[in-house]
Amino acid sequence: MVRNSASFVLLGVIAVCLGAGDVPARADDATLLAREAVATPAVLGAGAATVAPGAGAAAPARVGLAAPGRAEVVGGDLAPDGRFPWMVRLSMGCGGALTRPRVVLTAGHCVNGSGPDTSIRITAGVTDLKSDAAITANSVQVIRASGFSDETRGDDWAVIQLDRDLDLPTLTLTRSPVGDQGRFTVMGWGQISEGGLRQQTKLRYATVPIVPDRICATEYARAGMELVPDEQICAGGRGADTCQGDSGGPMVRENGRGEWLQVGIVSWGLGCARAGYPGVYSQVSTFRAAIRAATRQLSETRSVLAG
Repeated sequence: MVRNSASFVLLGVIAVCLGAGDVPARADDATLLAREAVATPAVLGAGAATVAPGAGAAAPARVGLAAPGRAEVVGGDLAPDGRFPWMVRLSMGCGGALTRPRVVLTAGHCVNGSGPDTSIRITAGVTDLKSDAAITANSVQVIRASGFSDETRGDDWAVIQLDRDLDLPTLTLTRSPVGDQGRFTVMGWGQISEGGLRQQTKLRYATVPIVPDRICATEYARAGMELVPDEQICAGGRGADTCQGDSGGPMVRENGRGEWLQVGIVSWGLGCARAGYPGVYSQVSTFRAAIRAATRQLSETRSVLAG
């Protein structure tokens, strides 16, 4: 299953707020609020805050009105230094993964579109955004999925070209949906509670179980939301999830050789860690060929500009 325009950022357990503070509002929050107001008392991603200045699109978020009986999400832990070396933070309040020394994969709703873009600042190489050891770079070019309209309608991915290579490990994209089952790891600097107003400065991570497509689709249908088959994958639960500020970050699993593979991209969800509403992620195996083609296009463009 794919993740869509509600941009309810990964359920808060992983949500580790941005070091900057304010939680970026999700794309098309107004539309989602209107669509979900009748079906549910608290809509995911009710754009409650603004993003720190200087970055692309407003980061979609999952936060909304506080859900009855659930004040905050649990299940996440502080990430050890070096455990997720390819994880990056984007200045608009989203997460991302370094998939090439000069390319970051994130969610489509985190950027303004395709084309030249020097507004995004990337922070990498650390779990603490305030660390003096942080590595930074700036965006040069962005390619967003051509079919993207909003998170809930699928095609929620984008690649960002940086102004320099980063000397860090990169994350491999999974090749097949065969391994898209079991338990996965999610992470981010987003909010740690659905009603929170600030993101975190220290990276958090959590283990989340996969939720079968049929069950996830049925649950979201109750709220008037429709999932996109074969493009989105659901994971999480009341005990662990992502939240606002986690959008664009990777959902990963380890293969038999102990290597991390990216299975999903944090896309949207209804609230944070609400029972019956798991996080919705763009399914990387579906878009792998298109992501790789866009990455090659960025490299070719750089070669032409260089000369």
